[in-house]
Amino acid sequence: MTAPTPAPVPLSGPRFQTEPARLYREMRREHGAVTPVVLDGDVPAWLVLGYRELHQVTGDPVLFSRDSDLWNQWERIPDDWPLLPMIGRKQPSILYTVGERHRDRVGMISDALEAVDPSELRSYAEKFADELIDGICAKGEADIVGDYAMLLPVRVLARLYGFADEQGPDLVTALNDMIDGRERAIAGQTHLASSMGQLLADRKAAPADDVVSRMLTHATGFSDVEIAQDLMVMMAAGHQPTADWIGNSLRLMLTDDRFAASLFGGRNSVAEAMNEVLWEDTPTQNVAGRWASRDTQLGGRRIRTGDLLLLGLQGANSDPQVRTDHSALTGGNNAHFSFGHGEHRCPFPAQEVAEVIARTGIEVVLDRLPDIDLAVPAESLTRRPSPWLRGLTELPVRFSPTPALGGTPV
Repeated sequence: MTAPTPAPVPLSGPRFQTEPARLYREMRREHGAVTPVVLDGDVPAWLVLGYRELHQVTGDPVLFSRDSDLWNQWERIPDDWPLLPMIGRKQPSILYTVGERHRDRVGMISDALEAVDPSELRSYAEKFADELIDGICAKGEADIVGDYAMLLPVRVLARLYGFADEQGPDLVTALNDMIDGRERAIAGQTHLASSMGQLLADRKAAPADDVVSRMLTHATGFSDVEIAQDLMVMMAAGHQPTADWIGNSLRLMLTDDRFAASLFGGRNSVAEAMNEVLWEDTPTQNVAGRWASRDTQLGGRRIRTGDLLLLGLQGANSDPQVRTDHSALTGGNNAHFSFGHGEHRCPFPAQEVAEVIARTGIEVVLDRLPDIDLAVPAESLTRRPSPWLRGLTELPVRFSPTPALGGTPV
């Protein structure tokens, strides 16, 4: 008697918060390296969990295209579908551009970010981090996620791009709403779009030494709408995953004895903790996506033209076919998928910016709050309800109260 075919897995629910590693193992055991899933509204897709299969998908941009117009489900998608900010329709951003035009846009963004002075970037990150720590250091307790990690990257990026500092809090709210993919997702996307449009207009009228002005100077052949869309992608990709990288790394160091030295002046293990997080607890869990340009086979599955394939970055990072000893990966092994792979991977200059912000943010916490400790049982920590990004809802800590440094805001 033939065993029944397992039902597709809903890409939602509390298990993405509480036990994603176990969930991915179950998906792989029941369905294999390519798992059928359903999105909000029972929309079908494939989640690619196999390391080799994900390498194949991300390495073949012709067969597995970034062109969302190929999707065979568009007729089922309403205008208020909450995942539209994550799976764009007719979105003129770098995410959905292919071929030579995509490579030109990568060059524009990379050049604009490469011109950021590394010492200036670290100086911004340190000063903004110190300002945020000044706001909590005298209290002796804080939520290091909500009071710090969730506020730091966007403040640094806003300064690099050309935003006024006071715009940061509203940008944080809009980005979080958009990325979580719930009822406020469309409103968050609208606020971010209007903010980017206004910044673009301001910099066209009065260029400055910032990322937006450099993109406008470079942007031969790109419309204002395209540049604004790319800025939205850069802000979303640069803020939330970096904030979660900080939070997830601090959680690891506060709960794992291997990293205890970091809490008492050691610094070598900060980089190791950050790298282990990219393997074991990566901020970007799943990414939408790729679309099959023709019928094909992948991981023993029949993929039809126009099918959506979601990139299961965390699932691939923990694939037992490549992680045969199940040991934690630290040190210099960076063969993870946390920054993607192939021609649509995160541009290297953007990775460097994120790493400087995250590492500086962690080091400032350890310098300013040297006896920091977790204020709640580790098992009580919870994650945000998102299958896309994995970050803590809060990270309560306690420490000896210390005076604020003060100083002149940057």
